Amino acid sequence: MAATHMGVNHRIIVVHQTLIERHKMTLPKSLTVQIGDTVLLIGKDRKPFVRTVRQGRVIQTHLGEIVFDQLIGLRYGEKFYTGNGQFMYILQPTLEDVLTQFQRRTQIIYPKDLGYILLKLGLQQGMSVIEAGTGSGAMAAALALMVGDEGHVYSYERHASRLQAALDNLKMIGLDERVTFTLRDISEGFEQKEVHAVFLDVPNPYDYLDVARAALRGGGILGAIVPTANQVIDLLTALYQGPWFMIQAEELILRSWKTAPARVRPDEQMFGHTGILVFARAIHKEVVPEISS
Repeated sequence: MAATHMGVNHRIIVVHQTLIERHKMTLPKSLTVQIGDTVLLIGKDRKPFVRTVRQGRVIQTHLGEIVFDQLIGLRYGEKFYTGNGQFMYILQPTLEDVLTQFQRRTQIIYPKDLGYILLKLGLQQGMSVIEAGTGSGAMAAALALMVGDEGHVYSYERHASRLQAALDNLKMIGLDERVTFTLRDISEGFEQKEVHAVFLDVPNPYDYLDVARAALRGGGILGAIVPTANQVIDLLTALYQGPWFMIQAEELILRSWKTAPARVRPDEQMFGHTGILVFARAIHKEVVPEISS
């Protein structure tokens, strides 16, 4: 399959610009609520509503009617009341809150894993990173926030419908200029070289270690996520046979606690197994020449 790019300078699909602009999210920068801000509305039951403030907008919730004209000018962190007299708070949304609003054609990486992946990939402002398996674009959004305007994310996906949804999601939060989407089977290789990190969110990452190493600079970081032990064994076996070092396999288990002071204890439910994370550093492995007899 020939590579096709979707980004600021390359288009293969006509984006429904009017629809995107209507749903575009602008993260707040001021201390008070402004028209166009994307806000988090949440009541005592902690059911969140992430919405964009627009004049004349009214929504119905289980706590009552919310009139957005009455929210303009409120301080973030301030309490307001719905049409039914129920109180809610208006807050700035986090990246986690916004990602829950993405169109989803695939399961996104859980926040407990996503944050740790960003740390382990060692990303900073100005770096370049490749991801394979764009999905809904949640990982691309997080990577784009890490590398900033001076860095860049190159995201590869072989399903056009997923790529379009991801592009729409990134446009919605204004991060699309930091990401180049490419429609391509990664068995054909990555176009970029000397990138700082590569992350593989594909079913068989062990089949693409050669193309990942070809794209990475020496010392660059490879990351992958797989759901089963069988896949981890295959991936680790391939890593130990190739130009990789500092190989790690890790799993994160997250359990929240009840926070009422009179009954502080672990919740009955928890985020258990979601995926096994594997990381390695790219090295220049010596090739020992065969000695002819």
